[in-house]
Amino acid sequence: MNSAHPGTPDLIGARWRTSTYSGGNNECVEVAPKFPRLVPVRDSKRPTGPVLAFGHAAWRTFISELL
Repeated sequence: MNSAHPGTPDLIGARWRTSTYSGGNNECVEVAPKFPRLVPVRDSKRPTGPVLAFGHAAWRTFISELL
């Protein structure tokens, strides 16, 4: 957790990868795997921008809507 913002995960050192659900054409969503209780997601065009964090069940629901 991030000591500056309690309850916020520390994403320093996260290894971001392009999601297999990205649509191409510069519409890339990146995810940082290997977090025990969440799936961090960001826009690849804004790597220092905001990050959304989904719980695993919420992420599965979200991607199931894309299929």
